[in-house]
Amino acid sequence: MAGNITRGELKAKMDRGEEYVLVDALSTEHYGSSHLPGAINLPYEFVDEAESLLPDKTAEIVVYCMNTM
Repeated sequence: MAGNITRGELKAKMDRGEEYVLVDALSTEHYGSSHLPGAINLPYEFVDEAESLLPDKTAEIVVYCMNTM
């Protein structure tokens, strides 16, 4: 099931120690300078590699990127 979660909801998941995969969809440069703890980097131009980076088909996946609004 796909949906959106807020920053607060993600923070609560992190605080509770819930199991999920956190994916940073920003560029490698942005990831290198700052990313959320435990996040893996998967910029959109490498989305074809998602299957090898995210092999657990049952895992909850949370993807984040930059909001310019």
